Amino acid sequence: MDKAITKGIHHPGLTVSRLEDSADFFVSQLGWKIVRRNEEYPAIYLSDGTNLLTLRATQASPSTPFDKQRNVGLHHVAFRVESEPSLNDIHRRLSYARVEIEFAPEPLGNGPARHMMCYEPSGIRVELIWPGNPAV
Repeated sequence: MDKAITKGIHHPGLTVSRLEDSADFFVSQLGWKIVRRNEEYPAIYLSDGTNLLTLRATQASPSTPFDKQRNVGLHHVAFRVESEPSLNDIHRRLSYARVEIEFAPEPLGNGPARHMMCYEPSGIRVELIWPGNPAV
């Protein structure tokens, strides 16, 4: 097959242990909007105007945190930011809000791309990346 039959990601769906706190992270820290809620599922659907994201509450109690070194599954989710200053501003905002940060903005490989990694309230790793090149 020469050409991919898929056309990008429609939306990732993340199972979270702290549904409201996780949704608030995307809304208050990253500026996303709640598109809708489904109380029966239960889930919250969010968008940044480009990406759609489903957050679904776990049904397990207690939940088991994901171990990126041992488990098969989502290693992290990455979102593009528009500029290097935006990435630095996000880092400052998250630091001030006491969000757990794995590493501050740093070069990705040999650059010019830069990225950082943090954790949303349910423990999912979130990468924020400025590709350094609009075509990437």
